[in-house]
Amino acid sequence: MITKMKLLIATVMLLSSSAPALSQIEPTGQQRAARPAPPTASATPAPPAPKSRYRRDESAREDRTTGGTVERAEFAAGEPDIKVTVDVPAFRLTLWQNGKEVKTYRVGVGMKKYPLAIGERRVEQIIWNPDWIPPDSEWVGERAGVSAGEVIKASDPRNPLGKMKMPLGGGYLIHEAHGVGDLGNLVSHGCVRMLRADLYDLSEKIVAARSLPVSAKRIANAKRTKNTVVARLDDPLLVDINYDTHVVEGGVLHLYADVYGRGTNTVEQLRAELEEYGVDPAAADDATLKKMLALPTRQRYYVVSLDSVKQGRALEDGRLSPVLPTPAPARKKAAAKKTTRVA
Repeated sequence: MITKMKLLIATVMLLSSSAPALSQIEPTGQQRAARPAPPTASATPAPPAPKSRYRRDESAREDRTTGGTVERAEFAAGEPDIKVTVDVPAFRLTLWQNGKEVKTYRVGVGMKKYPLAIGERRVEQIIWNPDWIPPDSEWVGERAGVSAGEVIKASDPRNPLGKMKMPLGGGYLIHEAHGVGDLGNLVSHGCVRMLRADLYDLSEKIVAARSLPVSAKRIANAKRTKNTVVARLDDPLLVDINYDTHVVEGGVLHLYADVYGRGTNTVEQLRAELEEYGVDPAAADDATLKKMLALPTRQRYYVVSLDSVKQGRALEDGRLSPVLPTPAPARKKAAAKKTTRVA
């Protein structure tokens, strides 16, 4: 009897250990009905897209960034904290050191059909007397005697890059302009063009700031000859290319033309910009903002103080100013003519 009872207990224990736990058993139809239904795709919101580093491709001169003042300083050799910004609608390239403006240069940029890419780029080398390798692009096929992928030396008259290039990646470059007429214009196939003297000045400041291992003697030789010289940057130089057509700098609103037709000059976007700086919508109605936005051209931008806008005088006090400042000799000549007329 005792033996039979022990056998029965062992059998029950064996069956219990081999049976699946309750949590592992597939629920019956009734149990499935009782379980809460999983949320549908529409009921579960998608995670928010990461915010872009760029706020409307914002200019480094914007008061939100600078605190209201663009600090300026003389260039200092051996101070490696430098970066470059390119303001496309303003046709302006600026070298910054330790967060302060060191030098600004006027540039030409890509045509509307071949726009300069907006965003952050990096310069990893500076090349004097560079080769040109035509990209596999439609416009290259339209040039006689040039083939995509061909290496065209600096000494070849077909090479359009001039004395220097700074590759930005993706086929984009900073290189020599064909002349003063390139400045303030949409002229290139997606590149930044600078006058030769400005390119030399910028490159030599970069070399001096970063203490790059290229001597003044080698640079001077490259200027005189067609010999190629390459200076490599172990720590790439940041180039921030922005597209900001509404810039508040020092409490003054600068409106630039939407040269690439990116749809930035709308009443809604301008109003949002003004409201961030405390401008009451009643101070400038939609009709006023629309008139303001119609004023800038590629050659001239509209400038007016925020105080004037707040006082309802956005059109009365504003003025158009040239995108490319008049050179000093031309200013003196114009002033002399004016003086002569008055006399």
